[in-house]
Amino acid sequence: MDTEWTDIAAERSVLGGIAPFLAGVVLVAMLIGALWLGARVRAREPRRPRPDEQPRIPEGGPVHEERLHREPDEIPQSDRRLTPYEVHGNQGTRPSPEKKRPRWSKNSSGGFGSGGLGAH
Repeated sequence: MDTEWTDIAAERSVLGGIAPFLAGVVLVAMLIGALWLGARVRAREPRRPRPDEQPRIPEGGPVHEERLHREPDEIPQSDRRLTPYEVHGNQGTRPSPEKKRPRWSKNSSGGFGSGGLGAH
């Protein structure tokens, strides 16, 4: 009777059990290393502010939003198309004499995809 095949099968089952165990040990070691590294990084960060160091509301109460309408300065006219470098970056703005918000069309906010019926 030949027992060679049973010996090979027994060796494979042992290797089949050891490989997942070793992979699990490596995975647990990596997780422990990640926790250790995270603790080191967190220890180097500045501490959280105490309650008395938190921001407070100004003495005059909450600050409200201020809406100003501004209009851009005119772009210089030229016989050819200007490149962004010739426009000199951000153009200045000045306060607009109109108090109403500019709209593309009457009764429309100019937004797309807002779910409304839009201007028809």
